[in-house]
Amino acid sequence: MTDSDATSPSSFPAAFRLAYVPGVTPTKWVGVWNERLPGVSLTLLQLPAAEGEQALLDGAADAGLVRLPVDRTVLSAIPLYTETTVVVLPKDHGAAEAAELTVADLAELLVLHPLDEVLDWGDDRPGVAAKERPATTRDAVELVAAGIGVLVVPQSLARLHHRRDLTYRPLTDAPQSQVALSWPEERTTDLVEEFIGIVRGRTANSSRGRTETAPQPKQQRGKAGAKGGDKAGAKAGAKAGAKAGDKRRQAKATPSTRTSGGRPRTGSGKPQPGKRGKPKRRS
Repeated sequence: MTDSDATSPSSFPAAFRLAYVPGVTPTKWVGVWNERLPGVSLTLLQLPAAEGEQALLDGAADAGLVRLPVDRTVLSAIPLYTETTVVVLPKDHGAAEAAELTVADLAELLVLHPLDEVLDWGDDRPGVAAKERPATTRDAVELVAAGIGVLVVPQSLARLHHRRDLTYRPLTDAPQSQVALSWPEERTTDLVEEFIGIVRGRTANSSRGRTETAPQPKQQRGKAGAKGGDKAGAKAGAKAGAKAGDKRRQAKATPSTRTSGGRPRTGSGKPQPGKRGKPKRRS
């Protein structure tokens, strides 16, 4: 039975809607889904980071790969991984010479903070603030390429908006972004359970998945069983006989310590002379 046979019951809906935000790459999980559930189409909805949670609350998607935090009172979430935070800057920028940077290194630099920023800085944003905030991360990247400031983002967004004239360096003491699989708790369907199993790396027949491998019937005791028992008994008897034969051969090879007359022998095998008593005195 193939994986697709094990997880394609006719009771499933015909489609599953998965939302995902910029920087998240669901390609690997979608491939596994198509192998296991070829009869259930998976529709991908790419949304801005700020709209991922709302799409789940509104029912526009069955589940989503979003950035935390989300409202855990109504949404379930399984954290998947935490991203490295990096500084995007021109290749010829002086700070690009360092292998990594700290927030203190940005103190005198113009740092762009787009309106769709996904890092939670609170009230303590690093660097010198720009007069206006770019509308999107993509817009901020264009400004960095024009030599206007630097940008701090999760590494996946730096790769997503990569330009040949830009580079990035890890920012070691900055907030980090965590990606999670999330869905409305009250709508935990069979298809949601299937996708949870996929992102967690479970096999199609995992005991924690929706479907389990059917139990195998117990072996019937019949002629085949009797033959198997006879073979096992024959092997055991042969072993016991071999051990007994070894003991007999060992007994023959070891010289006896007594003669047939009951007198002990020496190490050379010759009988030891008997002790002579004192002669009786004649009267």
